Amino acid sequence: MHLRKISIINYRNIRAATLDLSSKMNCFIGHNGEGKTNFLDAVYYLSFCRSAYNPVDSQLICHGQDFFVIEGDYLTDHGDEENFYCGMKRGTKKQFKHNKKSYKRLSQHIGRIPLVFVSPSDTLLIEGGSDERRHLMDVVIAQYDYAYIESLSNYNKALQQRNALLKMEEEPDLSLMEILEQQMAKEGEVISEKRSRFIEELIPMFQQIYQTISTGHEQVSLRYVSHCQRGPLLDVIQRDRMKDRAVGYSLHGVHRDDLEMLIDGYPMKREGSQGQNKTFVIALKLAQFDFLRRTATQTTPLLLLDDIFDKLDANRVEQIVRLVAGENFGQIFITDTNREHLDKILGAAAFEYKIFTVSKGNIVPQNT
Repeated sequence: MHLRKISIINYRNIRAATLDLSSKMNCFIGHNGEGKTNFLDAVYYLSFCRSAYNPVDSQLICHGQDFFVIEGDYLTDHGDEENFYCGMKRGTKKQFKHNKKSYKRLSQHIGRIPLVFVSPSDTLLIEGGSDERRHLMDVVIAQYDYAYIESLSNYNKALQQRNALLKMEEEPDLSLMEILEQQMAKEGEVISEKRSRFIEELIPMFQQIYQTISTGHEQVSLRYVSHCQRGPLLDVIQRDRMKDRAVGYSLHGVHRDDLEMLIDGYPMKREGSQGQNKTFVIALKLAQFDFLRRTATQTTPLLLLDDIFDKLDANRVEQIVRLVAGENFGQIFITDTNREHLDKILGAAAFEYKIFTVSKGNIVPQNT
């Protein structure tokens, strides 16, 4: 899959941009705060029906404007032309269309344009809470397994209703509580099994890519931790119902799952340097790319690389450049404030590319 042309109106600080893109490498040069990341976020929005950074859609509209529109023309790996449109006016729901036809549900769109986004904020996967790591798993699995989206939605609805009962001052309806717990257990075990299988398949790819980037200096691994590993999930959820009642929310379930990140057998959060942390998350995201490329969609994802070279030594930068310049990667969008980094990538690559300068939300192609 690659994005041939994109039109953006009033998205964040981009007032208007219509770009014809390279099928391989698209480089965006500019100082921080000029709009490079906003452009990548618009590409991300077309894949996931949401921003990578701000969950409030109305806040994505340019200041002083009443709407935003993003439209993309894509070419699939099989040569089919596809058009995707999204737009939103203040005070109304956003619209998403595929080939001019609206979706009944936005979840029907997820997975049509597989995408992996690597950004500086990815270090939160290591430094942040477990919700960041669960989101990582959910975003990837949802792109190739529609049933997973359904299970996750059903689980979260039951969880919210159970939490509402737990917060009640009067004694909650026990029969309703049990129904919600059964729903959580049923969907939760499906979710846990799919997450576990995904991580098992991801680990070898991840370790291989990390070894390539670091030239074998450290050993890294991942370990999925789930409440389902403690026994039947229904028993685990019901075991501490009184404690849940006391705190007012559900202490057990797959909404508490985590993904342990390890270097040389120790927690990455405690042991990793800045460079190792960045190498870890880049390797993890590139492994996700390889995983999505091999799944049932049989579609090469888009790869978005936002200012990824900061805090990496020259050797690791060189290894990443070699990786992304290889045949396994399809269309790449890359941003940087440093032209030297991009010149290294382009110098190592014998493929088509385009360079764009970004200033105050204006995106202008350079002569190459």
